Amino acid sequence: MGSTSGEHHESTTTGGVGRRDLIKRSAALGLVSVPTMSFLSACASSGGGGKDDKPKTGKKTAKNPLGADDTGQMEFVLFDGGLGKEYAEDAVKIYQTNFPKAKTKFFPTQKIATVLQPRFNQGNPPDLIDNSGADQMDMGGLVGKKQLTDLTPLLDAPSYDDPNKKVRDTLRPGIVEMGQFDGSPVWIMYYAYNVYGVWYSQKALDSLDEKYPETWDEMLKVCAKAKKKGMAGWTYAGKYPYYIPFSLYPMIGKVGGREVLDAIDNLEPNAWKHPAVKACFEAYYELYQKGYILKGTPGLDHIQSQTAWAKGEALFIPNGSWVENESAKVIPADFDLAVSAPSGIDSSDKLPFGAIWASGGEPFIVPAQAKNPGGGMEQLRIMLSEESSKNFTAKVKSLSAFNGGTTGIDLTPGLKSGAAALEKAGDNVLNPRLQDWYVQLEKEKIGTACLGEMMAGRLTPAETIKKIQAFTDEAAKDSSIKHYKHQ
Repeated sequence: MGSTSGEHHESTTTGGVGRRDLIKRSAALGLVSVPTMSFLSACASSGGGGKDDKPKTGKKTAKNPLGADDTGQMEFVLFDGGLGKEYAEDAVKIYQTNFPKAKTKFFPTQKIATVLQPRFNQGNPPDLIDNSGADQMDMGGLVGKKQLTDLTPLLDAPSYDDPNKKVRDTLRPGIVEMGQFDGSPVWIMYYAYNVYGVWYSQKALDSLDEKYPETWDEMLKVCAKAKKKGMAGWTYAGKYPYYIPFSLYPMIGKVGGREVLDAIDNLEPNAWKHPAVKACFEAYYELYQKGYILKGTPGLDHIQSQTAWAKGEALFIPNGSWVENESAKVIPADFDLAVSAPSGIDSSDKLPFGAIWASGGEPFIVPAQAKNPGGGMEQLRIMLSEESSKNFTAKVKSLSAFNGGTTGIDLTPGLKSGAAALEKAGDNVLNPRLQDWYVQLEKEKIGTACLGEMMAGRLTPAETIKKIQAFTDEAAKDSSIKHYKHQ
């Protein structure tokens, strides 16, 4: 969430400029492999240390199910960005209480790769790392060089609050899958949780005497009403049109089913030619054709479009849950910020209204050469308790990966709306991976060269689909690109 989201931590040091670059944005989330050759070569040569460097474990008990070294040290390096460090410090205190004979070393820094690259090279990494921020280590490189511990034991351990429930059963939808690359091992535990969709002012919608539109005919009706009152229906980050998919992709999933999104992610031939894609593209193009998009939107960046929207110049904007914090200075006190799952086409849609895109942020990892991997995983188990999750949400205004932890907390309007949207979605939470697996394809080709051109009226939906499919086929055949598939 702007300066508070793990997805956007670089904005704390660059005044928000980092959000303009999806590569940096995704790197901060820990979702994408941006090759860092100096680090990869260091990883490739790692493996130092002798027989004394073997992991140390403690006796596995009900209170220590992961075999943390209960008399040795647990070292935790945290990215010190917009989320701050207090939530993590509080969780470390619980670890210390549970293991009074153990030592804990907690080190916050904004220079994750700079600080840790030499230590990976020496075979002496810490036990737990929040691998986030602009100086984040390349996750694909870490996985490829076998530098990470598989977190499956943590997922299968009893949850901190209920020994009869596994940790994996307490997590929000998609968290486990996001930590996987190929096959079943889980290399990353994403701790924050972002909701993507259509953001709006409930006050503005009420002033039109309308409810959020569930079908596209209803959407067009609301936009027509808004236009009569001098308000555009939509705006978006025109200079960075890869924001459009935050509502467009889950709409495609709602209309055609999640298998359509999976086929797109898998770079399957003709995936973009599915009727659901055509229907959704034509629906969005209609916003342009009917003049429901704020004039000048193609020339606006994310901050400019969000500011215009916050000032009431446009009713709807596709975005993620960081928008509440990022636009805090321009959103009026009585704005009553809300988010909704995308409108569908009609009753023939495969998924019910409420299907939404939500996924993890803030990637935590346990290095393969950690001295106390059980301790690193135990610290994560503590953080995934209801108490620690509540503490996180209250202090940083972000949902956590723990499925709950909001009862009794005074939530901000956007956070409250996001939590309600997730509850309404139920099992219909979608998690497209295209922007994680193929950043250049998603950002430059699909986003800027295709969707941006279509929404500006320079390409028809049919032309856009043809162009996107060609870009996708090109990427699928490119042997220099690491390809991923839904399992």
